[in-house]
Amino acid sequence: MDYKSVIVGLGNPGEQYAGTRHNVGFMLVDAILAMAGGRKNMQPARLEESGDYELWQVKFAGAYRLLAKPMTFMNLSGRAVAKICGRHGLSPDQVMVAHDELDLSVGRMKLKRGGSDNGHNGLKSIQECLNSADFYRLRLGIGRPGQYGDVVRWVLEPFSAEDAEHLPVILDHAVKGLDIFYRRGVGFATQHVNGFSLPEPVGPDVGAGSPATGGEEENNGPR
Repeated sequence: MDYKSVIVGLGNPGEQYAGTRHNVGFMLVDAILAMAGGRKNMQPARLEESGDYELWQVKFAGAYRLLAKPMTFMNLSGRAVAKICGRHGLSPDQVMVAHDELDLSVGRMKLKRGGSDNGHNGLKSIQECLNSADFYRLRLGIGRPGQYGDVVRWVLEPFSAEDAEHLPVILDHAVKGLDIFYRRGVGFATQHVNGFSLPEPVGPDVGAGSPATGGEEENNGPR
């Protein structure tokens, strides 16, 4: 099978991490698989290849593509991505990585190609293992904790109840953005993805995710 690209959702394996902010990339892959499960023309199929990742093929946006979840924990994600690219002859510019982004509030998302890892251990690992930063990133906002909040704890906690209610709409918009990307190109997709935001909340309580000082922390575990 000649696959045109791979969509990699970043996260950590294990039930204890399901639903956490750091696993929003996994959630995106799950959203595509759920959509494919209801559409016979998408022809989803699980591929058994490696213990380092879970892999599916799906007909998405007019071509067969791979969907991947690294099972290596976040800071070793690149090991899985490099194996997939090597096995299927994919170059970095055929890789789309969906990941959590502290510098965007919940409901905001951005599409970009290349750039720095911005302190994200999953992106750092992928760049090191591919020996390139020239892959696409779908940055899904999770916001930052309040002032002096613990960033590592924040990303490994579940979304708040209010934010979790918005996730289906957010993920649906992100999936549509990927469809536009593959069908119409990065320009149209960027307009769609970057222009999305949730309705402004009514009342004084605006929820978690307010800006805070400090950068992303290094960690050798699931972070």
